[in-house]
Amino acid sequence: MKNALLFITPVLIWGSTWYVIKFQVGNVDAMLSVSYRFGIAGVLMLIVCSLWKMKMDFTRKEHQFILLQGLLIFGFNYWLVYTSELYLTSGLVGLIFSLLVFLNILNGRIFLKTPFENKVIIGGFLGLVGTGMVFWKDLSHFSFTDGKIIGLCFAVGGTYLASLGNITSARNQKAGIPVIQSNAFGMVYGAIAMFVIAVILGKEIRFEVSQSYVLSLLYLAIFGSIIAFGAFMTLIGNIGASKAAYVSLVAPVIALTISTFLEDYTWTTISLSGAVMILVGNVVALRSSKKKEKAFPRVQELEVPVEVLEEKLPDKLTK
Repeated sequence: MKNALLFITPVLIWGSTWYVIKFQVGNVDAMLSVSYRFGIAGVLMLIVCSLWKMKMDFTRKEHQFILLQGLLIFGFNYWLVYTSELYLTSGLVGLIFSLLVFLNILNGRIFLKTPFENKVIIGGFLGLVGTGMVFWKDLSHFSFTDGKIIGLCFAVGGTYLASLGNITSARNQKAGIPVIQSNAFGMVYGAIAMFVIAVILGKEIRFEVSQSYVLSLLYLAIFGSIIAFGAFMTLIGNIGASKAAYVSLVAPVIALTISTFLEDYTWTTISLSGAVMILVGNVVALRSSKKKEKAFPRVQELEVPVEVLEEKLPDKLTK
């Protein structure tokens, strides 16, 4: 039930952010909107960590990996995705971002030596096909013009960086770095990086003091960043980056459901069938082998760093 809640939370929140982001682009450069969003979220989280007397002192090496996580997830990833929407529809970008499932499986194998699971690969394939069916209208009108190719490169690049960020988060949790503190520092690092790059590139530094911009910014910072990322990163630590990535398959369906009421999106037989296929893919990929898990619980589910376990357990049992 805990993992189910951790899965549902980012799905519902990020499903709504696709619509809310519309109020963040236009008058203010996307890079600055990303910087404002994670700057606010990061500072708020650091204040909470300080008030709750949480561990705030990390080694230089730990800060380096937190910095890497921040740049990948809370910086360049969002900048590239936001920019891709200048050339592509949000639906097509959502489809491309669904590749996160397979990229997490691949990068998890490369960097964390995570074994391939057939059910995860099969479920991911079903989910990807289902997402393609949901966004079939966007795909049918796609053409490889210069602008489309640029947008495609930005979207794929942003998705790949997001995957590397997920793997970095999994590595940091395995090393004993707490999720809340790593997210707090990571968001601040990502926000600073985006602001500095905006200055270097000569972007106009401005802030829109309109009700729609401010309220959408606060929603993205508090719900879309602090709450959703906190749940998602914890989920990565519990079930692994490849399974947690299924959030990216379900969130677009929630986005289209919201769009049905707010933007007059019309469901078709193909899109409904695709939504069902996505749900089936999730069931296939996320189902667990209860007998196996009861006999051999995952180390990360115990929420104890591997190094601590090795010190506490007898040598023979550790081996």
